[in-house]
Amino acid sequence: MTTHATAMVLASFVADSLALGAHWMYDTDEIDRRIGRIDDLHPPLPGSFHATKDRGELTHYGDQTLVLLESIAENGVFSLETFSRSWRSLFDGYQGYIDKATATTLANMNQSPPPQPVGSRSSDLGGVARIAPLVFVYRNNQERLLEAVNLQTAMTHNNAATLAGAEFLARTAFAVLQGIEPQAAMENALDAGVADIDLDNRIRSGLDTAGKDTRTVIRQFGQMCGIAAALPGAIHLMVTYPDDLKTALIENVMAGGDSAARGLVTGMILGAHLGPEALPEKWLNGLTHKTHIVTLLASLQQVT
Repeated sequence: MTTHATAMVLASFVADSLALGAHWMYDTDEIDRRIGRIDDLHPPLPGSFHATKDRGELTHYGDQTLVLLESIAENGVFSLETFSRSWRSLFDGYQGYIDKATATTLANMNQSPPPQPVGSRSSDLGGVARIAPLVFVYRNNQERLLEAVNLQTAMTHNNAATLAGAEFLARTAFAVLQGIEPQAAMENALDAGVADIDLDNRIRSGLDTAGKDTRTVIRQFGQMCGIAAALPGAIHLMVTYPDDLKTALIENVMAGGDSAARGLVTGMILGAHLGPEALPEKWLNGLTHKTHIVTLLASLQQVT
């Protein structure tokens, strides 16, 4: 399980880095024309949201995921106080894109420091998509995992649907690490209850799209950041390519829109399912923070 847990985290980071070059390009014809099939890591295009980044780096979602991992490694467990401090420090002079949820949370922190609620009301999947490090450290304790996932998500995305999606994904990832197939794990998580009826219905719709054309499905669900669109899109990728992590992540990027958040989630679940053999070595070796991430995970294996 430890090997699959490590692959889960690495695949989530690699998926984010793979999306960097075309992130938030909604016109799929433009992706085809300007970049082509994205089967390797690419630098962002000039003038894009992530133009300050380079090949192998992470989007602002991935950077926050790394800060979460670093904060966990600092204590050996999740601490909201430590994560909050580290997350805030990340954006002091940050040379990257700052989205609305982040800007709102930072402003709230300045006005009402924790433990007061500071999270934005954003329904974006991005706040949920960071959770692979938490699944890693609490892979043997679902109760603590769910508590930590709720706290970290609400810190920046204090939205009922987002929190419901976070619990759903945490239950799914936990079960997959126990050897349950992704689709069965998602169905079990649905049975446990999703505390948002609209999201519950959208998750079920995502499960029903297995085998359909990915660009068409993601366009129909919506390419945008909101969890109501992005989560069923990610679920489509998981059930359509359950044994092919590489193709799932390529098709995710080629479908356009918020491919980084969808990728973090898809990489997490399929990495947990398939293990390290499924992760292309070329992508992993091209990841700027690979050594740092592997070192942090190794340090956590000594305490979990």
